[in-house]
Amino acid sequence: MRKRLSAEEATQKMERYCAYQERCHMEVKNKLASMGIFGHSADEVITKLIQNDYLNETRFAMQFARGKFRIKKWGTIRIRMELKSRNISNYNIQKALDQIDPIDYEKAFDQWAHQKWEHLAQTTSNTELMKRKWVRYFQYRGWENELIYKTVRTLETTTSKNGR
Repeated sequence: MRKRLSAEEATQKMERYCAYQERCHMEVKNKLASMGIFGHSADEVITKLIQNDYLNETRFAMQFARGKFRIKKWGTIRIRMELKSRNISNYNIQKALDQIDPIDYEKAFDQWAHQKWEHLAQTTSNTELMKRKWVRYFQYRGWENELIYKTVRTLETTTSKNGR
């Protein structure tokens, strides 16, 4: 049987948990639940974390959006969906997405789109299959259909002119 943590011990553990990387309220609540801390006690710990600036959902949302865009190559649709699944407010979601520069967003998509197209062109001989794989790849990562289909038409035209 596990020793029951005091409120102070739980707070200290959660401070270390939150200092390691940005966390959202839901992650902290789940972690507290796994430690056997629920209800009013959990709310007290969360309040202390917020007061001491260990927990900040705006900061979490902004860091999450930046990281998923730059590292995982996600579009805004996927980022929004993932933040919603973590019970982040619409205000914080919008604030996080607003920090992504539209010019950088389109440039990044264009670069990743060309890289993926070239990779598929080397591994897939059927052009229709290649196009479907390419479109699914970017839809899964949450890029806008308008951007995807506009770019695939451009890539198709460029490829057919270059004799693929």
